[in-house]
Amino acid sequence: MWKREEPARPSSVTTSTEATAPAPAPLMSPGSFDQRREERRPMHEEAASIGKSIIINGELSGSEDLTIEGRVEGKIELRNHVLTIGANGRITAQVTAKAIVVFGHVTGNLTATEKVDIRETGSVEGDIVAPRVAIADGSHFRGSIDMQRKESSKESSILRDLEPESRASMAGELVRV
Repeated sequence: MWKREEPARPSSVTTSTEATAPAPAPLMSPGSFDQRREERRPMHEEAASIGKSIIINGELSGSEDLTIEGRVEGKIELRNHVLTIGANGRITAQVTAKAIVVFGHVTGNLTATEKVDIRETGSVEGDIVAPRVAIADGSHFRGSIDMQRKESSKESSILRDLEPESRASMAGELVRV
């Protein structure tokens, strides 16, 4: 259907247009991969994901954000990253992460350094330890919540320098300097 021309045979003398013109891009089908185009795009870090047909038994740890739509049993540790349990996610594990967002079902204790967010479709059965906790209307939660905030260095140094009797009487009060 298409007439394909043979490339010109190299000659011993190159003309000035041949030396400066870029090589033509090869013809590519619509679904093929153009590596040169891909190289120019900036790299975007995407969150890793576990699909809904995946089942993991054991320890899961990593150094990137993670979305789980499958089933995980055991221990999950993403200390400096966000863990999202998707609507299809079923987790039976002790979970530690920077932030945890729950759309699915979690059975186990959640520990976050920043926030735990249980969305409308989410369900958590276990204890939560985090400085910030959000539980949406329509979600399910059964357990306890510990929202102890980290003491500021100024407050902790003042309490440390006080006598034990004074420290005990001021433990529930906020000290401002």
